[in-house]
Formats: sequence, C-alpha cells, structure tokens
Amino acid sequence: MKSEIILKDMHFTAYHGILPQEAVVGNDFVVNLILQVDISSAMLSDDIADTINYAKVYDVVKAEMQKHSNLLEHVTGRIANRLLTDFPQILSVDILLEKLNPPMKADIHSSAIHLVLP
Repeated sequence: MKSEIILKDMHFTAYHGILPQEAVVGNDFVVNLILQVDISSAMLSDDIADTINYAKVYDVVKAEMQKHSNLLEHVTGRIANRLLTDFPQILSVDILLEKLNPPMKADIHSSAIHLVLP
C-alpha cells in the first residue's frame, strides 16, 4: 500500500536570501510537504502512536525556517534531512519551498526548490 501524509501551504515569514536587505526585512515563504509513510497500523488502531504527529512535523519545518540560509537549496535540504532523521518511519520526503515575490526585478510570483529524498 502506498500512503502519504500531506501538509499543504504552510506560510512563514523568514530571512533567507543572499541580498543584505533579505536578512533585515525578510520575505514570505510557502512550504508543501508530501511524506510517504505506512499508515496501515494507524488505520486499524486509531492511535497517534502508530502514525506521524502532524503538529510535530510542522514544528520541525518552523524551526528550520527560522534559521537563516543564503540559499533555498540549503533550507530545503535541512528540512528534508531533519524530517528523515527525527521521524524514522518516513520513507520519503517530497518538499516544495517557495519564496514569494523574490527580489529579482522581475514580474514573478515565486522562486522555488522542489526536493525529493531519500
């Protein structure tokens, strides 16, 4: 059985970027996660211990978003690796990290990194 836990459109204000003003004024970011997890035990037990606590996953993402990085690639990798480390029952992480209105003198909605691990 293939099953996924999805956390969609998590919004954060964070200070990632290579330009000096990004470290001061910050920017808006959106994170989407798809976690491949075997949920068969939780389907039968109805017990949180048999699945992944979504609130704890959110807390990991929030904590990593609060740490400054120059590159979105770095932030995305940190989030994915920490999720795989903290939640060994995760089989794979699919993460999309978007920076809304990036400061690049262009009419663009967002720049993004899409990473799938393991």
